[in-house]
Amino acid sequence: MNSYVLYLVPAFGVVGLLVMAVKAAWVSKQDAGDENMQVLAKHIADGAMAFLKAEWKILSVFVVITAALLAYSGTIHEIGGRQIHSSWVICIAFVIGAVFSATAGFIGMKIATKANVRTTQAARTSLKQALAVSFTGGSVMGIGVASLAVLGLGGLFIVFLNIFAGLGANTVRTAIEVLTGFSLGAESIALFSRVGGGIYTKAADVGADLVGKVEAGIPEDDVRNPATIADNVGDNVGDVAGMGADLFGSYVATILATMVLGQEIKVTDNFGGLSPILLPMVICGLGLIFSIIATFFVRISDERSSVQNALNIGNWSSIIMTVAASFFVVNWMLPAGSIVLRSASFTRMDVFWAIVVGSLVGAVMSYVTEYYTAMGKRPVDSIVQQSSTGHATNIIGGLAVGMKSTVIPILTLAAGIVASYYFAGLYGVAIAAAGMMATTAMQLAIDAFGPIADNAGGIAEMSQLPPEVRERTDNLDAVGNTTAATGKGFAIASAALTALALFAAFVGIAGIDRIDIYKANVLAGLFVGGMIPFIFSALCIQAVGRAAMDMVQEVRRQFREIPGIMEYKAQPEYEKCVAISTQASIREMLVPGAIALITPVVVGFTFGPEVLGGLLAGVTVSGVLMGIFQSNAGGAWDNAKKSFEKGVLINGEMFYKKSEPHKASVTGDTVGDPFKDTSGPSMNILIKLMSIVSLVIAPYIYGIGQ
Repeated sequence: MNSYVLYLVPAFGVVGLLVMAVKAAWVSKQDAGDENMQVLAKHIADGAMAFLKAEWKILSVFVVITAALLAYSGTIHEIGGRQIHSSWVICIAFVIGAVFSATAGFIGMKIATKANVRTTQAARTSLKQALAVSFTGGSVMGIGVASLAVLGLGGLFIVFLNIFAGLGANTVRTAIEVLTGFSLGAESIALFSRVGGGIYTKAADVGADLVGKVEAGIPEDDVRNPATIADNVGDNVGDVAGMGADLFGSYVATILATMVLGQEIKVTDNFGGLSPILLPMVICGLGLIFSIIATFFVRISDERSSVQNALNIGNWSSIIMTVAASFFVVNWMLPAGSIVLRSASFTRMDVFWAIVVGSLVGAVMSYVTEYYTAMGKRPVDSIVQQSSTGHATNIIGGLAVGMKSTVIPILTLAAGIVASYYFAGLYGVAIAAAGMMATTAMQLAIDAFGPIADNAGGIAEMSQLPPEVRERTDNLDAVGNTTAATGKGFAIASAALTALALFAAFVGIAGIDRIDIYKANVLAGLFVGGMIPFIFSALCIQAVGRAAMDMVQEVRRQFREIPGIMEYKAQPEYEKCVAISTQASIREMLVPGAIALITPVVVGFTFGPEVLGGLLAGVTVSGVLMGIFQSNAGGAWDNAKKSFEKGVLINGEMFYKKSEPHKASVTGDTVGDPFKDTSGPSMNILIKLMSIVSLVIAPYIYGIGQ
């Protein structure tokens, strides 16, 4: 029975990859449109691949150096008379995690650059077909990411159990501690992919907006805009490849945190005492299967059908099926009677209720995010109204909406933490996060369809297709903006619960039983931790600003020096704008990434685990707040701008694109771009990566500072 379940987990991953391949083949078979559309799509695909190659070249050096350090650390088996349960094999786990994370991003980018032009062509026939192509493209990415995570974790766990079988009682503990390397690799690449991709896309977007729309008075996706190809490339490398690597890392970290806490639980079951460890992997594997089933529920009947409702049906179907299955799985795997973890006693039904809590927290976070960022809702309308009095009041309105949007999510998170802890202690908190992340495949499919639709609209604009085509792609894009925002809300919620579970795991491995904030050095660590998300965000936003300045200068130069661009007589030099974004993003992503990786190491080895615990607490609280605030403010500004495309009523007067209030909304959207697509989404990776690094070094800092 034990071996059956062990092999079932990677089998789920294999099934998912096969389904992904079938869906990818279907997308590839769709009509890619006329020659002009295919040329534009090739420009976008080539630009995206050029960025990934440049990024991987730099990151490969980082992976090699870090793997060498991890291999050395794995040869140390005792410090101060305390045994360390690790192995040099952790470096292999790290490399595989990094490769899988990069592959997750690559899969998303590859399918997105195929689905975009095919969505444009499908939009020439019907909204129904356009949704089918764009969402299937998104589902390829979602299913691929979740499948790689389940396959990687499940497969490596089996391998490590066999490698360390001779260690007897320490076999499982060593296997799991070595498995942390896989999560470290995943999160490291995720951070650089998210930050680098975010800088790329926003530098291009800001450049296209400021010069194209504001100065030249042409549409953002006009073929005459030199930055338009770079902008469309950015949608793929940031919102697709970056998001894919991001949620891959979240998925892995969540399952791993639960496994680390699970190995502390001693139970007598039918699975060799492994049921608390295997449970999160099985639930996430089932979540993958139910997400695949739910993708077939996302469909509309005609032009008047609601795309948002179709996506909601798919999302809720996957959640309900996963929660229902969890009831039977928990009762099947966990033993009857009392289960104990660190003095907290609970039953298997308590574990199920913790899973329910996690699913509810994720749903509420997504709903609240949608409310604060969706067109037609009061928060976005308030920004629209404030656009009538100028650029400054638009900015003030967006900042206020972003700050207010933190209240309900934080209260929901707090309630979720208390409730899940009440049911099943720290294991309840971890399994709640796993329950939330179980339907990542569907969440990511919904998220990824948005950038595909955005690219489709851009290709329609550049190809000068009939207005009804752009209306259909704009319909999808508007929904995509909302789903992208809700996806970020979901990601930050999971990050908060995961970070708490990782924190608990860190405390156990580091050998400390409490974090005493009455100690001056611990309190200092808490404040320093609270500061890190601010400096991290500042560096990301500054990076976008510097890259955008270079982009603006280049676009202005081309308008000035290449005669005939505005008259469609000459083609802009798109490749130069692509190169600016690529070089800037690669250059600027290094310092923020270094902060996340090096800070825990320096603090841990200098001041010890308790001060490092204070640092992590500060980073987690501050990072969650900053992530929610920035993502929601940026999303609200974006949809406030888009509201003008259909016309808005302000003080009894209708205003449309190119009006003064619309120009103010463009400024707000430009300010919000790095908020929602660079620094905001990076917060969830920051807090998880610092927790993972701390978990990896925890055995080596035992006793320091005491």
